[in-house]
Amino acid sequence: MSTIELNKRQEQIVQIVKDNGPITGESIADQLNLTRATLRPDLAILTMSGYLDARPRVGYYFTGKTGSQVLTDKIKKLQVKDFQSIPVVVAENVSVYDAIVTMFLEDVGTLFVVDQGSILVGVLSRKDLLRTSIGKQELSTIPVNIIMTRMPNITMCEREDSLIDVAQKLIEKQIDALPVVKLTEKGIEVIGRITKTNMTKALVSLAIDGLV
Repeated sequence: MSTIELNKRQEQIVQIVKDNGPITGESIADQLNLTRATLRPDLAILTMSGYLDARPRVGYYFTGKTGSQVLTDKIKKLQVKDFQSIPVVVAENVSVYDAIVTMFLEDVGTLFVVDQGSILVGVLSRKDLLRTSIGKQELSTIPVNIIMTRMPNITMCEREDSLIDVAQKLIEKQIDALPVVKLTEKGIEVIGRITKTNMTKALVSLAIDGLV
């Protein structure tokens, strides 16, 4: 993984700020013989990327961070709420057959099982349904609550959790998705899902921002 590549002018700006910071944008522009308007996009990029910081009525100063530190800080700030998807849920009395149909139609690898009060009681993976499908069982007569993973053996996360921490859980548990939950008076409610696909989208967003 590489970090953002600065162009020649951005490297010059960083060096000027290193040597003279805190320094105003006007002073940087004067040293480069540029207008403030011409310099503004570069300063914005360097500030958003973490190389520089700015204080009102004081000016720009160098943060002291290397490119790799800037990237690490950016990744650590990513939260579940920024990338979570809508959860796909089924009732605990739904048949395995209906669950398979739902998984196929919704094109997901994990279903979250809820009770009559919409409270999380279990998780169904593609492997769970495939394992049950092998054999001569009548799938339309088997409720999913017989084969699902039950509480308290469900790995969960919350909206404010670090995305990198959740990624580590997915790897450690060797699972495809986690329910995003919130604690209510009735119990644990599913409000989203975070998947390996969401992790890929996070990586792509960093690339688009020019950070990887």
